[in-house]
Amino acid sequence: MPGNTFGQLFRLTTFGESHGAGIGGIIDGCPAGLELDLGAIQGELDRRRPGSTPLGTSRDETDLVEYLSGILVVPHPSAPSVQPGAELEEQVHEEVVMTLGTPIAFLIRNRDARSRDYDQLQHVYRPGHADRTWEQKYGIRDHRGGGRSSARETASRVVGGAIARQLLLRDGIQVNAFVSAVGEVVLEREHHDMDLTELWNDPVRCPHKATSKRMAARIEAARDAGDSVGGVVSCMVRGLPAGLGEPVFDKLDAELARAMLSINATKGFQIGSGFRAATMRGSEHNDPISNETAGGTNSGGTLGGISTGGELHFDVAFKPPATIAKAQRTMNTSGEEVTLEAKGRHDPCVVPRAVPIVEAMACLVLADHLLRQRVARV
Repeated sequence: MPGNTFGQLFRLTTFGESHGAGIGGIIDGCPAGLELDLGAIQGELDRRRPGSTPLGTSRDETDLVEYLSGILVVPHPSAPSVQPGAELEEQVHEEVVMTLGTPIAFLIRNRDARSRDYDQLQHVYRPGHADRTWEQKYGIRDHRGGGRSSARETASRVVGGAIARQLLLRDGIQVNAFVSAVGEVVLEREHHDMDLTELWNDPVRCPHKATSKRMAARIEAARDAGDSVGGVVSCMVRGLPAGLGEPVFDKLDAELARAMLSINATKGFQIGSGFRAATMRGSEHNDPISNETAGGTNSGGTLGGISTGGELHFDVAFKPPATIAKAQRTMNTSGEEVTLEAKGRHDPCVVPRAVPIVEAMACLVLADHLLRQRVARV
């Protein structure tokens, strides 16, 4: 089956290409009766959209989401009933948007696509991109910004994740991500102490101002040199109940890894102590268990692939964006060696705009497993 659908009970299918008419998705399995805050969903899209940070691409998409099905505007359950003979202004009451339990279809139209910027790539493979592998698989490719392999597709994931988040919030589950590294500039603070209240006012999406300034300077230096730089996005989940995750193949941490590595430009995933665990002894790595604690720092919030009830935390590594202004040796579709100096509008570092995408994919995984857990026992 084509890999356009994610999840089992709470499922998201996405469609569309970077420079097509638009992108969108269908969410299936969202329970009926969930009150949606459409403004909050649009707010999460605004955090991801092109032009949302001065350190990113100059492409300026509004990313306004249109809902085609699956929701209904109804009177607020607590609104007073309308009394016969009352004046019109007295009959106006608050309305809310509710899910119907049917597929939620949505569309985001592409408004600022400039396909001519990619004319030079019609017969040239970009180094570090999926151009050649895509053509080898399908025998054809959309050279306009990478088509469906473009990170533009992730806007649909943000919508799905934003709806999943509102389902999680009913159970008090909070998902927050932030930038913890850009190149060699690393945030040297324990994640437990992070104040994320002003995160979205920071252009790097780093919660520590001094470190953020150093990260921003690193990104600008890469841009000025016609180059790019990678980084790390970290994510914390609080309020997660114990027991989420399925045995063997559908472990919670395995599902999170699959979700994160499906995001464009990701190259690594670790949970808890991650690769540091390989250097530790069991007496160091084993988190204590008591009635006062659940899980621990080293486990990252899962044991045996099942949530412990403690804080869940993981890190996602992103490579430097492959499209850069520097001259690079590559090959054209005729097999000839050529030199490419890429044009167009591209991010010198993807991690600031990747933060809401990491949150969205985490929310999709957790919402799916929350629903699966509800049928796991009587």
